[in-house]
Amino acid sequence: MPSIPNRRRTLMQLAAMGTAGALGPAGLSGFIQEALAKGDLPGVPGVNSLTGSATVNGQPAKVGSPVKPGDKVATGKGSMAVVVVGKDAYLMREGTQVVFEQNNANPGIVSRVLVATGKLLSVFDKRASQGVSIRAQTATIGIRGTGCYLEIHEGRTYFCLCYGEAEISGGGMASSRTIKTQHHESPVWLDERGGVMKVDSAGFSNHNDDELILLEKLTGREPPFVQSGLTGKYSN
Repeated sequence: MPSIPNRRRTLMQLAAMGTAGALGPAGLSGFIQEALAKGDLPGVPGVNSLTGSATVNGQPAKVGSPVKPGDKVATGKGSMAVVVVGKDAYLMREGTQVVFEQNNANPGIVSRVLVATGKLLSVFDKRASQGVSIRAQTATIGIRGTGCYLEIHEGRTYFCLCYGEAEISGGGMASSRTIKTQHHESPVWLDERGGVMKVDSAGFSNHNDDELILLEKLTGREPPFVQSGLTGKYSN
C-alpha cells in the first residue's frame, strides 16, 4: 500500500495529467506509463482525476469529490475525468453524461449505468449475484466483471467489449446477442436507425490497454489480458 504522501502526490499528478497534451483520442499514455511503472495508484471513491470541468449532481466537481451510486456525473467540453464508484472505475472523455443508478435491494451497488452522451471507458467488478447493465440510447448491455468502451453517436452507439461477456438487446431485436471476448475481438455498432436495433461489426477505436490497466489498478485488479500475455497490440 502506498504511503500517504505518495497517495497525495499521485492524485495531484492525476489531476494535472491533461496539461501536457495527453487528451488526444489515445488518452493518457505518457502519464499512465509513468504511474504504472511506479506502482503508485491508489483508488479513492469519487473523482480521482479531472482535466477541465465536470459536475456531480449539477454541482462543480474537483479531484476528491465523492461519487456514489445514484449520482449523475458530467464532463465539459475539452474535459476528462477518472471516477471510481464502489469497485468499478470509469474514464469519461469530454461531453459525457452518466447516471450511476443504484440497486434498490443494495443501495451501495451500481445496478445500471445510463450513458446519455459522450465516450466512456469502464471496468466492472464481478457481482456476486446480480450483474450490471449499461443503457446507451435504446440499447441495453448486460455485463458481469468486464471492461468495455462506448461512444454515443446520432442514431447509433459504438461498443467494444474489451474482455469478458456481454448480452446486447434493443428495440425490435428478435433475441438478445451475446458477445464474449478476451482482447477487443468484436467491436460493434449498435444501430437503431430504422426502428430495429442492428448489431454490425466495427473496427477498434479511441481507447487502449494502458487506460484499462490504469482503471483496473485503481480498484486493485489487473485485466485478464495482462495475465494471458496479450498486451502490446492495443497499447499506446
